[in-house]
Amino acid sequence: MTAILEKGGGSFEGIKLLLCENPLPPLEEAILAARAELCRSNYYTEPYSAPLRRFLSEQIGVPEQLIHINAGSELILRQIFDRLGQHVHLLTPTYALFPEIAAQFTETQLLPEQNFAFDLSRLDIPPQTTLVVIVNPNNPNGGIFDMDPLPDLLRQHPETYFLIDEAFIGMSGQSVADQVPHYPNLIVTRTLSKAHSLAGFRVGYAILPEPLADDLNRHNDAYPLARPSQAAALATLQHEDQIIERVHQLREWTEQLAAGLRQLNVQTFPTETYFFLADFAPHDTTVLARQLKEHQILIKPLNDARLGSGFMRVTTSLPEENQRFLNVLAGLLK
Repeated sequence: MTAILEKGGGSFEGIKLLLCENPLPPLEEAILAARAELCRSNYYTEPYSAPLRRFLSEQIGVPEQLIHINAGSELILRQIFDRLGQHVHLLTPTYALFPEIAAQFTETQLLPEQNFAFDLSRLDIPPQTTLVVIVNPNNPNGGIFDMDPLPDLLRQHPETYFLIDEAFIGMSGQSVADQVPHYPNLIVTRTLSKAHSLAGFRVGYAILPEPLADDLNRHNDAYPLARPSQAAALATLQHEDQIIERVHQLREWTEQLAAGLRQLNVQTFPTETYFFLADFAPHDTTVLARQLKEHQILIKPLNDARLGSGFMRVTTSLPEENQRFLNVLAGLLK
């Protein structure tokens, strides 16, 4: 299963470049807030994480009843696909979960010769499509889409839902979350696992049309988050200025890592996040990943047959770990 291949490494003691995990720990404010709630973990949170929903409502500028919170955005994505994923249209390469959980899917291919960029005004949506998925910034390449054509697409296809997965919107890109109240077929999903460094706390949320938001909330656990997770989420969101500072640092490390790969004659593609696609051809990344694991570096090949065996998504780690990765690669690529 593709999604299972995307997982792993929780107990791995070496350098993990696999899961788009943020190499920076949670904010100190988040750690302190979570720690303060541990002694109260014999009590549930407020139903449906009401304090977090209220905060998000004010931050994004949408009614609270349009927000659904759950233990990680993957669970929310699975819920949405269960309801709307009969005929899905994807912009590929994309998040590996989507082809797996769609009942059927068609695709618009993003091309390496165009740096995986695409003009959404040219998007051709097949008849019978129930759900179009746009990941912005895109995973696995880290590029962003100009979202200005989206309102026209929403109006032209009123019977089709559009899911904008903004998992990495904290890094870059044009959010459309505040537009959800204006379009009955627009859904936005987000996570605090990426730019906000809370992957282990499992906090995801969606902004949806009210009937769909109500459906998800009514058919979900009324207490989706543990008390420490909710507290960490609120504390982090109240310090977005620090997150922005860290984003600048992550992008600087990412460009340094990409530059180091280019010095090894590896082609890298533009990114607005802390990960990017690289083409190691003529080397086979299945072999490279196995060799790197022997050096305590965990990464995986992209495994996209159309792009070939040389493609791999690379996530930045801390600078000293990035340098070790480059040093090992220098020996393997000779």
